[in-house]
Amino acid sequence: MISIDQTADGIAFNIRVIPRSSRCELSGIQGDALKLRITAPPVEGAANAECVRFLSDILGVKKSQIRITAGHRSKNKRVTVSGIDRQDVEDALRQ
Repeated sequence: MISIDQTADGIAFNIRVIPRSSRCELSGIQGDALKLRITAPPVEGAANAECVRFLSDILGVKKSQIRITAGHRSKNKRVTVSGIDRQDVEDALRQ
């Protein structure tokens, strides 16, 4: 399982993004990060926006509750989600 940290702003965890995939999907774990395949290209924030949209669907939260806190221009990103706890994230990822 990925490392999920409780912060003052909410739950934080790492993701590894694979842009320009044929579809949006969770594709496992790489190191300590959740691996996401997304269809958007890494151009002008399109991949970041797609990551936020996809994670909001998976976790069942609003897009405004998800922030990319590190790695805006990298495939390795740190994401913070407010309004949920660690158990909610683990349950959503198991489904």
